[in-house]
Amino acid sequence: MTVHFIGAGPGAADLLTLRGRDLIASCPVCLYAGSLVPEAILSHCPEGAKVVNTAAMDLDAIMAEIQAAHEQGQDVARLHSGDLSVWSAMGEQLRRLRALEIPYSVTPGVPSFAAAAAALGTELTLPGLAQSLVLTRTPGRASAMPKGESLTNFAATGATLAIHLSIQNVEQVVGDLTPSYGADCPVAVVYRASWPDQRIIRTTLGELAEALDADITRTALILVGPALGGEGFDESCLYATDYDRRYRPQTAESPWASWSHGDD
Repeated sequence: MTVHFIGAGPGAADLLTLRGRDLIASCPVCLYAGSLVPEAILSHCPEGAKVVNTAAMDLDAIMAEIQAAHEQGQDVARLHSGDLSVWSAMGEQLRRLRALEIPYSVTPGVPSFAAAAAALGTELTLPGLAQSLVLTRTPGRASAMPKGESLTNFAATGATLAIHLSIQNVEQVVGDLTPSYGADCPVAVVYRASWPDQRIIRTTLGELAEALDADITRTALILVGPALGGEGFDESCLYATDYDRRYRPQTAESPWASWSHGDD
């Protein structure tokens, strides 16, 4: 018996990996976060599977379901939205599974920031503007921020920021970021990225609060940084004709020349 943690993606039912789909189809028990995982993904469950919406359950109740499946030798598909590596609350479940010596696996999913960037048609790391992406959030009821992990500190890097779980803290976001980025810095808010009711708001840091629709109070990602403007960046050397690279050595003297021909 194995508990398969599966990243169910950002919302669109077809943004699911083939591995995730096949694991769901093989498990007689499925636990899913109903508030964020689209029900269409449950169509992959086998006929007669036990499907449990964990949205209203606490950790003890979730673990009780897993233990019951374990006692019956039934594999479990544990679905979380987006990707499991960030803000998924998977860690506390894994800790308990290890204590109980219950096997588990982890299958990654499409993260919300990637779906948001795709919706915008934007690369978040443009040469000369930003070569780093910071995934972060503001403090909330569920989790405080460790010392040093502040928006002010991240803003000082000039990187592109993907600010999760913070749409209700817009005033703090603007106040913390403006000194480093400036009021004219491009901002994009993507509400329910990849869902049918997806909405995109493009604005600036100084006008962010006024640009938001009043009904956007959750499930929205804030992207901030010069790269969001999509202008004034350098071309990558990757495709430059004079760039000496492993698979396209420029001269016989290139350190990659002998390698490309299979020599030692």
